[in-house]
Amino acid sequence: MQFFTAAVAFAATLSAANAQNGYKGFNSGSTFTTGQNKQQIDFAWEMRAAQQLAGTDGAWTSMRLYTMIQAGTKDDPISAIPAAIETKSTLLLGLWASETSDVFQNEINALKKAISQYGTAFTDRVTGISVGSEDLYRDSIKEYGAGPAQLVDYINKVKAAIAGTSLAGKPIGHVDTWDAFVNPANKAVIDAIDFLGMDAYPYYQTTNPGGNGVDNANATFWKSYHDTVAVAQGKPVWVAETGWPIIGDTLGDAVAGVDNARIYWQETICSFLANGINMYYFQLQSAQGSQINPDWGIKPAGDVVNEPQRFSVTC
Repeated sequence: MQFFTAAVAFAATLSAANAQNGYKGFNSGSTFTTGQNKQQIDFAWEMRAAQQLAGTDGAWTSMRLYTMIQAGTKDDPISAIPAAIETKSTLLLGLWASETSDVFQNEINALKKAISQYGTAFTDRVTGISVGSEDLYRDSIKEYGAGPAQLVDYINKVKAAIAGTSLAGKPIGHVDTWDAFVNPANKAVIDAIDFLGMDAYPYYQTTNPGGNGVDNANATFWKSYHDTVAVAQGKPVWVAETGWPIIGDTLGDAVAGVDNARIYWQETICSFLANGINMYYFQLQSAQGSQINPDWGIKPAGDVVNEPQRFSVTC
């Protein structure tokens, strides 16, 4: 019985992976931690830095966004779009959904403007569209998030907005923590989307059987993935966020550090890449301006292109 269950889970994982394209990218916000708004040159610099990571043969060519809106504007398209066109990168678009309906409309307006302004030079570079990011998780812990009904409403609004445009047919998904997806109360969201963007950080899973140390992280992450695949209704499960901190508190058995980040990359990230699963890592570079805790950056603060990598990202 255990072998049969494992075989079914593995087959489901292969099915989910086969529906994917092996995108490799990093998460990027619309502002720096200093509060400064990112501009086209900043996004382009990040994209070039990702493409130039040593030992990757230029394979990290995608970027995940959290919003469609250029920081500092009401509903202008984010300048990561012309940066992606400039650098020949792809984009996993994001629309911030933990907002009221009138504010979310600004996200849709920015999306429509981007289609009109950039046309297929933009839309051909879109890997998918995520409506929201960890909204269900934040809602569950009484922070400012969004429940299933609101997300389904927003997902349907995005579907209507791109119908008949050059974005029509692009997969529309939602990004959330793996345990939010496996919660039966959130099934309506899975019903409404084309793919699930899973966030999982074994570093934080202090109650995990076997501990949350880096030596158990690969097994922990794969279990989270299998559990998400099991509720995904045959839809692809992408990895939208994961990482191991360079600097941070010791949580249970989990210890931050360069050596452990390298182990996590080699054992966990590389195993997902080998299976062709879409992967957006958190994150390429540390926060600018001040040391934060935890610090997840493959590169330290500074000139993201020219700063040395803290650890090898070869597989």
